[in-house]
Amino acid sequence: MTKTDLGNWGEEKAAGLLRRKGYSIVERNFRCRQGEIDIIARRRNIIAFVEVKLRKNADYGAAREFVTYAKRSRIIRTAQLWMSMHEGEYQPRFDVIEIYAPDGMNNRNFTIEHIEDAFQ
Repeated sequence: MTKTDLGNWGEEKAAGLLRRKGYSIVERNFRCRQGEIDIIARRRNIIAFVEVKLRKNADYGAAREFVTYAKRSRIIRTAQLWMSMHEGEYQPRFDVIEIYAPDGMNNRNFTIEHIEDAFQ
């Protein structure tokens, strides 16, 4: 299992959670010079730019704490570019999905939490 495999697994779990909550996945792994956004999801007029953070545990802090000020700034700039490329009456929001999987992809008892409007 590579780090990329684990990241893809986590993003798939996050996308599944969003779908169950009524979101449609617009795009995954949007990249540009400014940065990357893991998941872009839409529900009604809200467009959510979602950062997925996967950790084995919270021993060194909550996963959301690893979305630093610099990372938030890159995500916001990337989201602004995406919005300029896609017309629509969207209300942007920045979310974080935390996943704790002590045994990686082999863990069926992982925990997942969706933090809406996480950048405030």
